[in-house]
Amino acid sequence: MSIHPGRILAAAACLMSFALPVAAQEIKIGLDSPPDRQRSGSYVFASTLAEHLRAAGMQVKEMPVNSIGGEAERLDQTTQGLLEVNMADLARAAQLNRIAFGFSAPYLFDSLAHLDRATEQADLLGKLNAGTTPKGARIVALVPVGGGTGIFNTKKPITRPEDMADLRIRALDENQLRLFRAWGTNGVIITMPEVANALQTGIAHGYLNPPFVPFIFGHADILKHYTEANVSQALRVAMVSEDWYRGLKPDQRRVFDEGVRKASAANREWVKTSDQQALEQLRKAGIQITSLTAEGRARFKELSKSVYTAILSQQEIQVFIDAAEKSR
Repeated sequence: MSIHPGRILAAAACLMSFALPVAAQEIKIGLDSPPDRQRSGSYVFASTLAEHLRAAGMQVKEMPVNSIGGEAERLDQTTQGLLEVNMADLARAAQLNRIAFGFSAPYLFDSLAHLDRATEQADLLGKLNAGTTPKGARIVALVPVGGGTGIFNTKKPITRPEDMADLRIRALDENQLRLFRAWGTNGVIITMPEVANALQTGIAHGYLNPPFVPFIFGHADILKHYTEANVSQALRVAMVSEDWYRGLKPDQRRVFDEGVRKASAANREWVKTSDQQALEQLRKAGIQITSLTAEGRARFKELSKSVYTAILSQQEIQVFIDAAEKSR
């Protein structure tokens, strides 16, 4: 029985498609922000990684924010091996291993440099990945999107916790609500698209964020005060599909890991200048900038400790406390 030549070619093409090396496949990077290297530290990381991989001959496609779904959908695609690289919020990592919240514990790390030292010396990413990789995702980097978070509000300068007693602060989640209650103030969970209206109507009087945030979301004309409180580092994460990562050949993985280190370095350089530029913009916008008093900072720090074990067990948070102390 003869076989048609076209069928032979089709079968051969099919077999070749299964034999393609990982490097020849398209690497998709799910973005979480507009492609703006001036304003987005996350995009600085993603674009630097993409450039490095392309220079090594890999095919990379940047997926615009929300083009393949929101945070929840991108996490699902990553764990299922459908999305190779995902720029995600810290809470997505915490869905897979809740100790991720330790990286953003209020007043635990003095600065981004301190956090980076603690993370490296105590292998905190390794501890995080011990819980995430069995669920299909690996966290390859912490991605700061600004320096320490400060306190924005529409009412008055804040120098100590007591100044916030009559304010209602927008919260991201239940964890922030617990923090605000510990500080002696009120919170209300509001999604970011609704924040502008909440600030204008008095449903909320402020929020915690790095200094550049009001300009991205159009709040600079509403907010009146900013306190450089350095509550915690403003973090997102770069995660990858564990199946995809483990499928890389040694030289391919080496190239990818080099790209992650290069992207992290570019991101840290961005952070150094972004906060200063944002503070200058705040001043030009007429937003009053204040600092905590020494006593006020100590008081915020002490009150914040009470929420640690509301989020993590004592054993879980102790790993981060020990890492912070040893690297201070």
